[in-house]
Amino acid sequence: MDSAGRYRLTLTVDGATVATGWWEKPATADKKFRDWIGDHGHGTARIFLVDTETGETLKAWP
Repeated sequence: MDSAGRYRLTLTVDGATVATGWWEKPATADKKFRDWIGDHGHGTARIFLVDTETGETLKAWP
């Protein structure tokens, strides 16, 4: 893993990545996921929470 944590958030707009963040604790990543929806969840934005160890997408918005 080439990041600072296991759980990665990715924000895309019109298919282009505009922000990415990594967190080690799942509870922190989940809170950030909700925060990002509140801050950026409009228009063509999409937000993904991925467990980088398993490759599983844990959450996606919308």
